[in-house]
Amino acid sequence: MNKTIEEAVRKAILEAPERRFNESVDLAINLQNIDMSLPANRVDEEIILPHGRGRDAKIAVFARGETALLAQRAGADLVISPEELDEMGDDKKRARKIADEYTYFIAETSFMPTIGKKLGPILGKRGKMPMPLPPNVDVTPIIKRQRNLVRVRSRDRLTFHLGVGSRDMDVQKIAENVETVTTKLEQTLKDGKQNLKSVYVKTTMGPSIKVI
Repeated sequence: MNKTIEEAVRKAILEAPERRFNESVDLAINLQNIDMSLPANRVDEEIILPHGRGRDAKIAVFARGETALLAQRAGADLVISPEELDEMGDDKKRARKIADEYTYFIAETSFMPTIGKKLGPILGKRGKMPMPLPPNVDVTPIIKRQRNLVRVRSRDRLTFHLGVGSRDMDVQKIAENVETVTTKLEQTLKDGKQNLKSVYVKTTMGPSIKVI
């Protein structure tokens, strides 16, 4: 465990005023010496946090029949039928609300053409196009995996943010989540550590503490 990261997380939590809600713990990542106008240089990674997100991601599944039943049993927060998909396509306000409320989407492959046509602009803009689920693949382990998944997405910006836990989590566990993210970034970025200008950790409404 990187003690510098652990100390930064501890300081961020200790210096943040007490709130009446369980704040998230977030990273602010600043890149350098990389041309983000080139799509190949942008960060778009999915990382499994070893100690989870602090609060479960909300999962929505486009499915029918047996897959829909399995998704419900696995604890999916929303299961969307073909009929409901058609209704969402005609009700953009509801579609945007669902796109904002749910963290990740999974869809049987047979749904994908309709999703692309009816919801593509809404989900795509948010980086939430569904993960395709091939026929005869059990959706249960995928839902469980996505509960602890965080999407690291820079788009065309040198600065971006992501959640790595919640304030009520053990400091060491949050620090291990942070280390997992920074290690993955170093492996992903074109010039590794040289592209990481700085990383700050903070609670939702607390001060930013430098990690790197």
